[in-house]
Amino acid sequence: MTRFTAAALQMRSGTDPEENAETLSRLVAEAVAKGAGYIQTPEMTGAVQKNRKALMAVLKGEDDDIVVRTASSLAERHGVYLHIGSTAIAVGDDMVANRALLFAPDGTVAARYDKIHMFDVDLDNGESWRESAVYRPGETALLANLPFARLGMAICYDVRFPDLFRSYALAGAEVLTAPAAFTKQTGEAHWHVLQRARAIENGAFMISAAQAGVHEDGRETFGHSIIIDPWGHVLAEAGDVGEAVITAEIDTDQVAEARGKVPNLKNIRPFSLEERQATQAGAEKA
Repeated sequence: MTRFTAAALQMRSGTDPEENAETLSRLVAEAVAKGAGYIQTPEMTGAVQKNRKALMAVLKGEDDDIVVRTASSLAERHGVYLHIGSTAIAVGDDMVANRALLFAPDGTVAARYDKIHMFDVDLDNGESWRESAVYRPGETALLANLPFARLGMAICYDVRFPDLFRSYALAGAEVLTAPAAFTKQTGEAHWHVLQRARAIENGAFMISAAQAGVHEDGRETFGHSIIIDPWGHVLAEAGDVGEAVITAEIDTDQVAEARGKVPNLKNIRPFSLEERQATQAGAEKA
């Protein structure tokens, strides 16, 4: 049996990475005071900025990024695993990586994951996003082996691609993650059902820190940072606006228990897909 306390930090990141790094320091200290040994932040911890030119003006490479340096120092100072849900990192050719970084208690980077699926959508009321115009998609899923759990890394829009999470579960992941900056519109419609579905169908814990509220760049994010157990129960949840630190005790034995009750990962069977043209006559016979 392995037990640990996990924390999800809800933020309302602005456009200034230095100010966001200060907020990060304060919220991490609060999570540590609550006993957390694993702490996760939202997508775009370093800056929420939809204007490409303005974003590029404040971006740095990973070695020079203020959030990366701050997170490394915080992980070492507090002796915790600190998972930066993502931050924008300049990668050359006028492109950006939406990158998650997991820092070990000695301050080193234990894992990196670049968001694979780009949020290119056209929503109601004229809301439209084209992440692929700014961000270079990742190509590799990342399963991190922590001393207390195996953790599958994902970011925001990735949560809509169940094959990614199924791959993690089949590889032994006990904790799945999707730190996010969900829009209010998509969050109201889909956040809870997607988060619970990924937990239930994989018999795994789901931990997703989120951005919340109206940001300096004008966008509005849904919030509701959440921690869910392998049976789909919500263990902790934040509200829809403002900062918050939520925590929950994670008992990895619950993963085996859930997968024992409903062994769908073991019951997967190969199948073929057949397509037929259903004529009226054929439909009547059927």
